[in-house]
Amino acid sequence: MDEKIVLFDGVCNLCNGFVQFVLARDPARRFRFASLQSAAADRLLRDKLPPETVVLMEGGRIYLKSTAALRIARGLSFPWPLFYGLMAIPRPVRDAVYDWVARHRYRWFGRREQCLLPTPELRSRFLD
Repeated sequence: MDEKIVLFDGVCNLCNGFVQFVLARDPARRFRFASLQSAAADRLLRDKLPPETVVLMEGGRIYLKSTAALRIARGLSFPWPLFYGLMAIPRPVRDAVYDWVARHRYRWFGRREQCLLPTPELRSRFLD
């Protein structure tokens, strides 16, 4: 159960940018990805989660919102694991900031008509 799966809003430009950011800083290839709109996400999650929620599935557990983002940062190349120290901030405070950005993400960053299509060399990192 070492596999780490990141589920993200596939039509959100901010979310797609986050996935590109993680791909570029994950030389150990720890993370795999699927959009929340995909059949893979449907298979992995029994409950539908709102698309403004980033999900990290790791070690048989599910992490959401700011906790997911900070646990992802911990798995990236230096200096990004340092951001895991923000876990000291109480989750309700972290998630309030996360929710505020999530509510405005389409207006600030836009959205796509379709989910991200990985390049052939990145295809193995994506489920589905």
